[in-house]
Amino acid sequence: MTDAPQGTARPITLYGTPVLHKACAPVEKFDDELAQLIADMFASMYAANGVGLAANQIGVDARVFVVDCPDANDEHLVAHVVNPVLDPAPAPRELETDMEGCLSVPGEYHELTRTAVATVRGFDMHGNPVVYTGDGTLARCFQHETDHLDGTVYVDRLPRKIRKELLENAGLAELD
Repeated sequence: MTDAPQGTARPITLYGTPVLHKACAPVEKFDDELAQLIADMFASMYAANGVGLAANQIGVDARVFVVDCPDANDEHLVAHVVNPVLDPAPAPRELETDMEGCLSVPGEYHELTRTAVATVRGFDMHGNPVVYTGDGTLARCFQHETDHLDGTVYVDRLPRKIRKELLENAGLAELD
């Protein structure tokens, strides 16, 4: 039995909402409010059938993400990271191109190249240091969610013409 709070699914913030397009504030208090936010993030991610979710995707300006994501061996990591920082990819930097999507750009996917292995460092909800290294989809999740917390949505990494098409298909407007 766990003492974690029960989470409540919140609406997913869509591309174009200001909180998605600026760097999120570092978390300074490791308290019950943070634990509740993390529980709500997991509930929101699962309700939306996602594999990762950043706090700003539910409208919260805080450097936190959650994942329930498989690595290259299809082993799932279920975790949260507070104040995440990506380590530079080890040399030689191996790149992998795969399809990527985002709950904030619903229904749209496109190929995107990212590093094949990623290591993220940060803290758990109690302020204890955590380090996770992943490959496959998990590496992509770490990079994708950290991007969110830096104010970058995956479509922002695509050529303008493709980004515009994906956003139009999702019923969203491109930022000026």
